[in-house]
Amino acid sequence: MPIHNKLVRDRIPEIIKSTGKLADTKILDEEEFVTELRRKSKEELDEFLNSETNEEALEELADLLEIIHALAKVHAASFDKVEQIRLKKAEERGSFEERIFLIEVLDE
Repeated sequence: MPIHNKLVRDRIPEIIKSTGKLADTKILDEEEFVTELRRKSKEELDEFLNSETNEEALEELADLLEIIHALAKVHAASFDKVEQIRLKKAEERGSFEERIFLIEVLDE
């Protein structure tokens, strides 16, 4: 049997059981959970970066968004709070709508 040693979505053990297999799992403490969420975010970002179709990209973005929701909770905030911060930063510094690529900053 393959060893995964990774954070999975809540229903994955149930889905594995429905295939006639057993999932060996444990519940993480808060510190372990944050560490594994961070690791999972890297995994999902890599999968997004390696996606080849719009459909695959959207699937991976949805996974990243799920992780962001979970990370907001462990940092004692709601996703709405994260969104408020995002909107404030977009207002103050802009977003990425104009596709600006900074090459260099020169002294005048």
